[in-house]
Amino acid sequence: MNTSAEFTPPMLNGVSASKVFLQPSNAATVYEYLCKQFPHITASEWLSRFQDGLVYDVQGNTLTLDSPFQANSHCFYYRFLAHETHVPFEHQILFQNDHFMVIDKPHFLTMSPTGQYVQETLLVRLKKQTGIEHLTPIHRLDRETAGVVLISKNIASRGLYQQLFATRQVQKTYHAIAGYRDDLKFPHTVRLRMDKGEPFYTMQVLDGEPNSETEITLLTHKDHLAKYELKPHTGKQHQLRVHLNFLGIPILNDPFYPIIKHKADDDFSAPLQLLAKHIEFIDPMSKELMQFSSRQELTL
Repeated sequence: MNTSAEFTPPMLNGVSASKVFLQPSNAATVYEYLCKQFPHITASEWLSRFQDGLVYDVQGNTLTLDSPFQANSHCFYYRFLAHETHVPFEHQILFQNDHFMVIDKPHFLTMSPTGQYVQETLLVRLKKQTGIEHLTPIHRLDRETAGVVLISKNIASRGLYQQLFATRQVQKTYHAIAGYRDDLKFPHTVRLRMDKGEPFYTMQVLDGEPNSETEITLLTHKDHLAKYELKPHTGKQHQLRVHLNFLGIPILNDPFYPIIKHKADDDFSAPLQLLAKHIEFIDPMSKELMQFSSRQELTL
């Protein structure tokens, strides 16, 4: 038993504990409170967490289903899903130093824990691999997108690297396989106003002042498909996918644009043909030019 008021739960199987503040409530037990406070999580899920010894009080004592509720304190719990679809692709570490890691992310691997993925995420896999609990993505790639992504290893310098992306001091180059139209002239710069679409996880194009910009170059083409180099100058959600779709050349295997096509979670047969191929920036710590390229290739 840990009687320290400063108890910090250890990482378990790559998963960090979540901390919950217990607000005043008429709940008799912590279990009852958590069921009421998080109605989107089933009572059976909370039941198994308590039975598996995955809920702790602030002193580090394991809580049971009968542990009495105490308002204005904290508890910790670990999130493990009973059923997760295994993603049968592996990441590669391309580079690392004291401050960050450069990862070559495969298609279909979500960056961080979400509703349906915990173990099958890049971040938890990396935490298990390295034993470093405070790893944090410096920027993000969609689950469907593969390629180069940076992960912070150092809490003290994390903000400096995040600031590079926020202030657009990072040059990112993507490759995409998409439709080919001989009436389109390249290189071509697309500037559009983008905002949240319907359903909420998509984006739409609106009239008005552009807030997104991508420079597009044709690399090669064959029949009705082509390979493009994309250089985004802004970082809107789904920007590259929306911009190519706007030109009438949607990215091959895009499940959202131009129409939403829902796939089974365990269908890995047709990855989105979008790859974060190259990244470069001036390192804020060493002041050196850093350049990294994915070892993956998209082919026609």
